[in-house]
Amino acid sequence: MNGVVLLILIVGLGLIAWAVSRMRALGFRRRLGTRISSLPHHHGWYVALWTAAPPLLFLAIWAATSPALVTDMVLDTPAAAQLPPPGFERAAILSEARALAAGRAHGAFHALSRTLAPAYGAAQARVDWIATAVVLMLALAGGAYAYLRVRPDFSARTRIERVILGLLLGASLIAILTTAGIVASLLYEAGRFFSVVPITDFLFGTHWSPQVIDPRDPGASLGAVPLFWGTFFIGAVIAMAVAIPFGLLSAIYLTQYAAPRARRIMKPVLEVLAGIPTVVYGYFAALTVAPAVRQFAVSIGIDWASSESALAAGLVMGVMIIPFVSSMADDSLAAVPNAMRDGSLAMGATPSETITRVMLPAALPGVVGGVLLAVSRAIGETMIVVMAASGVATLTANPFASTTTVTRQIVDLLTGEAEFDSPKTLAAFALGLTLFVITLLLNIIALTVVKRYRESYE
Repeated sequence: MNGVVLLILIVGLGLIAWAVSRMRALGFRRRLGTRISSLPHHHGWYVALWTAAPPLLFLAIWAATSPALVTDMVLDTPAAAQLPPPGFERAAILSEARALAAGRAHGAFHALSRTLAPAYGAAQARVDWIATAVVLMLALAGGAYAYLRVRPDFSARTRIERVILGLLLGASLIAILTTAGIVASLLYEAGRFFSVVPITDFLFGTHWSPQVIDPRDPGASLGAVPLFWGTFFIGAVIAMAVAIPFGLLSAIYLTQYAAPRARRIMKPVLEVLAGIPTVVYGYFAALTVAPAVRQFAVSIGIDWASSESALAAGLVMGVMIIPFVSSMADDSLAAVPNAMRDGSLAMGATPSETITRVMLPAALPGVVGGVLLAVSRAIGETMIVVMAASGVATLTANPFASTTTVTRQIVDLLTGEAEFDSPKTLAAFALGLTLFVITLLLNIIALTVVKRYRESYE
């Protein structure tokens, strides 16, 4: 049986085990006439887990090891004696034979693949039957063991809760281990880069030209200051100049002025912006905003304006992160105690004076935290700058000029035919590590500010 059929079989056996053990627990309750230590469905889930979990664990391990086992069985056949020595051609023949046997291909480039296809089919069938037998044995053994433990005094609920706790702990550890793996890989590859390029040349150099690297002094062409400036200029200056006013003003309107019906309509519409894929923003920036920005620049006498300007990418990025600023400002303003607002109005202040002199100062820590989170989101954006910003690294404060960002350069460095061990490719990991550290610091600062705000008003 293939993997899908085995999964269906395991689920079916688990359902049967759940129903049978639940009926057994119900029988105990009827015969004894008193409450048992666990509910019937707790016993059902306990037996179902013992029935399904061991086979599923076996299948996960078997799926990783069975392809190699099938290949070894094929290599032991007489037809495999005609295979070339280990290498690319041998691997290609075996891959074609496997595809033919599985029905994923209808022809093969190598004639030997057609000869080996029946051997692959027979080996795969033998392995599938072995897996089926082991799955049935594990399911029946686990189910029988758990079923015999179903008694009136057996605490199945405690066992189930321990399993759920273990699953939750495992999910948490997966997230932590994934983050640790990402950081470890960045540190390792960045360490290899800094063993070739001095860290001072990378962090403080002002010339970025990875296309032409002098082997005697690679750091001379890998100064990342223009990238840091471009990332800051687009993500933290231009984008924030759009996102902060519009996000903050929209939050003030929705919380202080809008009618309940208008708020119910406008707030979801505003948050739709956060659900639009960034590639759509990139197309919009490249095909609509960038030409419009250049046309405007030409109309005011700036003939040298670039069609890949920092202003085009920054404007669209600012529109994208408006929901982040608006949502955090909305929550911060709503969390301010009503007594402060009512007291200000009772003292004769107008609504606008109450907002500017009472509500906003009280909600400022939460607003600042939202802005910092939005900045970290903006400087890590990739698709918009890839499609709308330039790949030329320049130190300029002119919004109509070309500039690039760290994320754009990471994409450029990791695409192409450069060797993985070259300083050009390894520079992408150094840039990624730097960006990771910056966004981590911004998130820590934002969360610290928000935490202090919550402590003040909860």
